[in-house]
Amino acid sequence: MEKTTRFTELVVWQKAHQLVLKIYQITKSFPKEELYGITSQIRRAAVSVPSNIAEGYKKRSSADKLRFLNISETSLEETKYLLILSHDLKYADTSALFTDAEEVGRLINAYSNGIERNQ
Repeated sequence: MEKTTRFTELVVWQKAHQLVLKIYQITKSFPKEELYGITSQIRRAAVSVPSNIAEGYKKRSSADKLRFLNISETSLEETKYLLILSHDLKYADTSALFTDAEEVGRLINAYSNGIERNQ
């Protein structure tokens, strides 16, 4: 595994951050009555993904790192559900974002597997 000095160098964090930016952009067009509903919830869930990757990055133990990555994974699953819901409610076409979220999930899994191998 290549050594990094900052969490911002992690491809998994970069992709998760890009997903957040895209979600913020698309949710600007959601109905105003959803501002404190699905808009807020999907933004918070999405932000949790790169936030927990960043927080876990400097943890000293592999177990702590993996715990934060697991939180990222669960927040990503919540984000994916909310993308499905947004699509089903016809607020936006979220299929490309869902594909991006799936990629982030694969990257989190690969990063977690790398940490487990290096224990």
